[in-house]
Amino acid sequence: MTLSRSSLVLVVLGLVGCASTEEDPLSWEEFQAQAYREPDTGVYVVNGDELAADLDALWVSYEAYRDRVGVGGRYATVEQPLIVNLVNGRDDRWSSSQAGNLTYCVSRSSFGSRYNAVVSAMSSAAGAWEGSANVNFVHASSQDGDCNRRNGSVVFDVRQVCIGQYLARAFFPSSSRRNREVLIDCTSFGNISPYTLAGILRHELGHTIGFRHEHTRPEAGVCFEDNNWRALTLYDSASVMHYPQCNGTNDGDLVLTSRDRSGARKLYP
Repeated sequence: MTLSRSSLVLVVLGLVGCASTEEDPLSWEEFQAQAYREPDTGVYVVNGDELAADLDALWVSYEAYRDRVGVGGRYATVEQPLIVNLVNGRDDRWSSSQAGNLTYCVSRSSFGSRYNAVVSAMSSAAGAWEGSANVNFVHASSQDGDCNRRNGSVVFDVRQVCIGQYLARAFFPSSSRRNREVLIDCTSFGNISPYTLAGILRHELGHTIGFRHEHTRPEAGVCFEDNNWRALTLYDSASVMHYPQCNGTNDGDLVLTSRDRSGARKLYP
């Protein structure tokens, strides 16, 4: 599958576990070979813009893929009708104190002339979630000159990459500091209408506070990922966390819906 910015395809070339059916399940070796591995971080990117920190995490994704294929390609369902990621059966979320101080830096060196545009887009995207939930993103501009995954003075860093495998990717709260990065690809600064950089970052910041792709729910009918999530609201095909190409109904910029805001309030009241 190739990238299509016009439909905001944030998927990796050859990504598995996202098609509607597979007649012949891939072996572990084939699955691993098709996953994209970032050259500078060494992490694997799955489900379009989510990271698998190492081979152990990638194996978890493979087991979820095999579980689906093992039931004849039918999508797994849950009893419950914006969804939060689960780790060991618990919500993957920040503590109340940390949620109020999610510090980040924006790399001056990697963005260059695009730095101010990214600062503005991050502020806009952060404000959308802050207006709905008890979270607070804080731009630690004093750290922008040394903004990378080794900077322990911030919760996460925002850097530019030019690898062409996604528009942007993020992380979940359970990620270790070295993996807590929002990486924005050069392609995000091209012609991505009707989407904006702020819209893309609204989606990515949703991941950073624990939200999964809405289209992994059985109601979407395609793009199933796994069942490691808990429903916070009814299914929302227009959610900011729903890929448009996965039967999403949002045909404009990526913005929070009323159900997105309701789910965010439930997780961070």
